Amino acid sequence: MELAIGFLFRWAHVIFGITWIGMLYYFNFVQTEYFKEAEADAKSDAMKKLAPRALWWFRWGAMFTFLTGLYLLHYLKAYSSFAGFGWIWTGALAGTFMFLNVWLVIWPNQQIVLGMKEGDGPAAAAKAGLASRTNTLFSGPMLLGMFGTGHSGIAPSATGVGIMMGLIVLLELNALFGKMGPMASVKGVIHCSVGLVAVMWAVLALV
Repeated sequence: MELAIGFLFRWAHVIFGITWIGMLYYFNFVQTEYFKEAEADAKSDAMKKLAPRALWWFRWGAMFTFLTGLYLLHYLKAYSSFAGFGWIWTGALAGTFMFLNVWLVIWPNQQIVLGMKEGDGPAAAAKAGLASRTNTLFSGPMLLGMFGTGHSGIAPSATGVGIMMGLIVLLELNALFGKMGPMASVKGVIHCSVGLVAVMWAVLALV
């Protein structure tokens, strides 16, 4: 019975994750670029009718991905060896920061941008944009952490895990207090995410 419940939570985690990350990519690769070129009336209509609906699926997809992930962390501790846990803890850290960015940074600031509450619109847009780009940056390493556990054939060292988790913390601090840098463009954030995946593999496999 417990194995069946574990399987159900895996399935739900993937479904909710597809919803969340799919909407994340939509915002970063499609909507943001469209808003740069859209006519004023079209952009205004989309901000009133489209963006709030998309943000609903985005934030609740994040919520239930996170909640099912918490159960799976407990489940994996019971049914897996500890050897591959460096992968999942690194991916889980990235995923947790992504979840917190959604609810504590992106959503509150997007409410200001969309006129749902008072505030400095341009400043709110900049904060939400940086957090959203950082989530896109983290998405590749987060997925690598999910797949690496039990499938990579590599047992990361504590040193390697510590280095990688420290790097993720520094990147999250940049999301809160830093600048967009090379993540400003779609191509730039994709390249940064792929590069971070390569760094994560090298650190966890070789250190």
